[in-house]
Amino acid sequence: MAEVVLLDLLPSSFGMRIRIALADKGIEYEYREENLLDKTPLLLRMNPVHKMIPVLIHNGKPISESLNILHYIDEVWPSNSPLLPSSPYQRSHARFWADFVDKKAFFFYKHHIYDSGKGVLMSRGEHKEEAKKEMIQSLKLLEGELGDKLYYGGETFDSMDVAFIPYYCWFHSYETLGGFSVEAECPKLLEWVQRCKKFESVSKSLVDPLLAFEYVLQLRKRAGLE
Repeated sequence: MAEVVLLDLLPSSFGMRIRIALADKGIEYEYREENLLDKTPLLLRMNPVHKMIPVLIHNGKPISESLNILHYIDEVWPSNSPLLPSSPYQRSHARFWADFVDKKAFFFYKHHIYDSGKGVLMSRGEHKEEAKKEMIQSLKLLEGELGDKLYYGGETFDSMDVAFIPYYCWFHSYETLGGFSVEAECPKLLEWVQRCKKFESVSKSLVDPLLAFEYVLQLRKRAGLE
């Protein structure tokens, strides 16, 4: 096994975070694609608690949960493009907003049935409308936190930008199935996206939004929603 191995799923926002961080720091690694409907023995052995991706394996030892992995990468390879701010206050601030993104806002691999991302993509009727309202509110809060800064780290692309930018790949899915426009609701977020995509580590790690949408349609079909 290589020194650094990443167990991942291509359209996963959580996995994209790790791929961006590794690319940004110039760390070579072996990528192993997982099928969440048929998980490999390696994934089950390396993440026996949640049995989910991403998992970073470093010298045979597993690290799981994407934000935890980001912090690990920054601590192990601190001199290669630091992700976390140097100030303890700024680090805590970045961690707060990254945690907000995961717990409050968007994705649907979480276990909470009322996650707004899951509600928009994997529900119908009143539940979907409530989820859409919650998602737009969360996006506006995130746009407000960005303010007039270039990046969430101010002048510097840092851990909060790494944590949030992969969700851009799902905006098309949220807009198509939720019936709203991210650009119309939060134009500054789309400007921030374009700035982030100028970094090679970001542009090469993000998946095509249409690929993410195809994945959502497969999930909806399996759930009997299509």
